[in-house]
Order: sequence, then C-alpha cells, then structure tokens
Amino acid sequence: MARYVFITGGVVSSLGKGLASAALGALLQARGFSVRLRKLDPYLNVDPGTMSPFEHGEVFVTDDGAETDLDLGHYERFTGVAARSTDSVSAGRIYSSVLEKERRGDYLGKTIQVIPHVTNEIKDFLTIGADEVDFQLCEIGGTVGDIEGLPFFEAIRQFAQERPRGQCIFMHLTLLPWIAASGELKTKPTQHSVKELRSIGIAPDVLVCRSERPIPEKEREKLALFCNVRPDSVIAAYDLKSIYEAPLAYHREGLDQAVLDAFGISPAPKPILDRWHDVADRVFNPEGEVKVAIVGKYTQLEDAYKSIAEALTHGGMANRVKVKIEWVDAEIFDREDAAPHLEPYDAILVPGGFGERGTEGKIKAAQFARERKIPYLGICLGMQMAVVEAARNLAGLENAGSQEFDHEAGGERFEPVIFHLKEWIKDNQTIARDVLDQKGGTMRLGAYTAQLKDGSKVAEVYGSHRIEERHRHRYEVDIKYREALEAQGLCFSGMSPDGRLPEIVEVSDHPWFIGVQFHPELKSKPFAPHPLFADFVRAAKEVSRLV
Repeated sequence: MARYVFITGGVVSSLGKGLASAALGALLQARGFSVRLRKLDPYLNVDPGTMSPFEHGEVFVTDDGAETDLDLGHYERFTGVAARSTDSVSAGRIYSSVLEKERRGDYLGKTIQVIPHVTNEIKDFLTIGADEVDFQLCEIGGTVGDIEGLPFFEAIRQFAQERPRGQCIFMHLTLLPWIAASGELKTKPTQHSVKELRSIGIAPDVLVCRSERPIPEKEREKLALFCNVRPDSVIAAYDLKSIYEAPLAYHREGLDQAVLDAFGISPAPKPILDRWHDVADRVFNPEGEVKVAIVGKYTQLEDAYKSIAEALTHGGMANRVKVKIEWVDAEIFDREDAAPHLEPYDAILVPGGFGERGTEGKIKAAQFARERKIPYLGICLGMQMAVVEAARNLAGLENAGSQEFDHEAGGERFEPVIFHLKEWIKDNQTIARDVLDQKGGTMRLGAYTAQLKDGSKVAEVYGSHRIEERHRHRYEVDIKYREALEAQGLCFSGMSPDGRLPEIVEVSDHPWFIGVQFHPELKSKPFAPHPLFADFVRAAKEVSRLV
C-alpha cells in the first residue's frame, strides 16, 4: 500500500508546488522508492483542454489521451514516470461524475451533498493504483483558503484520518516575503497560512518556505514553534538559476530526509544522485550557445510553450550547449518582412496552436527557414503551415490553406491541403468526429504509432522505422496532395500505419527541415532528451559554427 504525501500551498499562488513535488519525487526515486505524482485542481473545467493558454499555460497530454495540467509535464520530466489520465482530476470532473451517478440513480434517492458525495468521489480517485508504488505525491492546486478548494482539503483530511497512522503526511509550501524597508524576512504570512490550514483539520508535517534570501536560524525556530513542526522540517526553497538544480537544492536543504522522518522510515536508504549531478553539470557548464526563435502566437506567456522550452533545453544538454530561446510573435510578420527578425537565429521552431491569428506569420517563418537553409522544426500547426507554404510556393497551389481558418473561403480555387479529420483508427476501432461536435476531449489525443520511411532524415534521427508519439489536434494534412508536394521535394517521411494520415514531412534538399503532426516535446526529459530536439539543436550548433 502506498504512502501519501499531500502537497498544499499558501500565501500566494505560483510558488512552485509542481516543481517541489517533482523534485521530491526524483529524490525519493534516488533513494530507491517507486513514485507516482498526481494533481487535483479545484477549477470547474472538466480538464484544461478548452482553456486558452493565456488562462492556464500549456495543456499536457498523456499517452492514454488525457488533457491535463502542465504540472504533469514537470512530474514526467523529473521522474521519467509516464503520466496517465488517472493522475489529473479537476473539480469539474469530480462534480460531473457525481451528477452522472445521480442521474443514473446510483445514490438510491439520497440528497446529494458536498460531504459525503463529492469528498467520497475525490477519495475514490486517490485510491486508484494505491498498490502500484511506494509513494503517491498528490498536489492540490490553488492556495489554502480558496473557496473552490475546500472540498479537496476536506477530502484529503478525511482520507488521512481513514488511513492507518503514519501512511499520510502533509507538506505545505508558503512564501517568506522580504521587506526591504525593514530589512526583514516576514514569517507572519506563513503563520496565518498554516493557521488557516489547521482550522480545517490539517496540520503540516513539513513546511517548505520560498524565499529570496537565506532564512536566519531565528526565523526557522519561530516558524517551527508557531506552525508546530519540527525545526529540521522547515525547508528553505530559494530561487534557482535552473529548475534542474531543484532536486540537488532540495536535498541539500533536507526535504527528502524530512519527508522520510515524518513517515518514520529509518534508517533511510542513501540517495544516488549521479543522474542529477550530470544534469546540473550539463546545464551549468555548456561549451557553446545556439539561438533558437520560437515563432508563435502565445509568446507573452512562456508557460504556453513550457514543454517545448524544456525540450530545447534538453537538446542543449545532449549537445553540451546552452540554448538561448527568444520568443517571436508570429503576428509581426503580417505587416513586416520576416527576414530582419529571423536572420539572427541559428534555428527556427514553429509550435502548435489553434485558430487563424498568426498563421500567415508562421507560414512566412517556414518559408524563410526553407529558402535560407536554416534548421526548422514545425510541431502540429507548425508542420501544417510548412505544408501550406510548400503548396503555395513550390507546388503552385496559390490558394492553399486550411479548413480550420479558411473554411469560409469556398470557391473552386480554394485548396484545403489541411482538412478537418472526421475519422481515424484508435486501438483497432474507428473514431468518428464532426465539425459541430463538442470541443472538449474530441481531438485526436494520446499516443499513436507512425511508420518512418527508409532512408529518411527522421528514420536516421530516431534510429528506428516505427515510433509512438502523443497527438493533440483535429486537422490533418490531406493525403491527396502528397504526389504534387513530393514532386517538389517535400517528402512525407512518416505515415500512420494504415497509410492515410501524414505524421512527418521533411524537405529533401535541406540540411534540417522537419515537420511533425505530433508533440515530441511531451516525452523529452533532461536525462533522456527527445531525439528530434537533440538533433535539431545539433543542426543549430552546426549553423552557429558556420557563422
């Protein structure tokens, strides 16, 4: 039976609960324990799939097709444990399940209430896979005191009460603000946060305190006294130069030891941290630098492309270079020439996205990379825009476009080289979709297989002719344009096993120009960089040397 660590937050949001959870998971693994990490989000959306990236950052997709919170990306990157649909749940999903049961009559006519019906549903979620690992780390989204989070806090309180003594602990992450005028770190916000937590029946066993400055021993003692935790369970969490320093930094502060002590695990196995020392060495001791432009539409919020940024960093680690990422708004190219903006870079990446805004700019970015022989990686919509560019400028299809945003163009001249996918095969079953279907959870989601062409660049990069990658899209490249495009040098080098859906395209006479319909960034890790990103950065490194 798994032991449970519940991670809560207080004072303010965005303190790094997800990163702390991921780092703790990595440290427990380093001591020989198996872990699984989970996220409980209080928002009423069923999942983040219909949210704008400006609202909630990127959507992380699992192999089994769940659209989840971006923190699951942190969990995977730090532990290497593939996330599942059962590792993420929202209040919306919980309430939806309760209401479905009520409609079916499962509650036998009883009045449905938050307690016990909603809290029971949350507790049932927590027990999934309880016998598979040594530790389950469960992060509660938001901060203590948020009204929408109360059912989750009540559920974990009940859950801990119902488990055998010593099977559950609570870790609370707070902020120690620095007041420059008085030259002090203030502990009072943390004291109030813990008081709020204790008022609902939860007493933290470990206190993790975010701070810009070193925490004096006097303040540590005050926190331990007023928050009723052991002094060695007050853990400092300082700002870091790289998130990949977090496991080593938390270990130096004693987080993993404090957690094991709270469970009474003694003597604790010694950690083997060679993996993280190597990661830190590659991050902090690069042997060069490459500049990569990410041409997108959500560039004001870096979390919108979190996994892509991290995968580029991993590619840099594989090549012992620092990847300097710069965000370029695709809409700039709607009114300005792309060349002056893109010439300073060693490589160009065009990520996924939805809707028409910025798409012409992405097309111009693909054209610039193709004509200037600059390494190009197009992901999802980035691949589709590269195909539209080739159709217009190589195959002579001047009115090539996508049904996603050109569906009203109509006319006989419109060439929808990108079309709305209405059916596909998943696990030997046909899945059908319509343009008018609901938006949530209706895309081609999760892991699908692709067959790679002999002698292609991607087959060389992967070192295989069969791959499996995660998808999230509802539009595809129309296979009927394949012959015309391949005649002009755009090779369809990866296809679905049934040969109907293009998965990868590449430009034959280009040093490195690849577009993929899937999202390779979702499977990259610092200790196992994704091969596409590793080779993309290698190609950028070659360009950098030539300049």
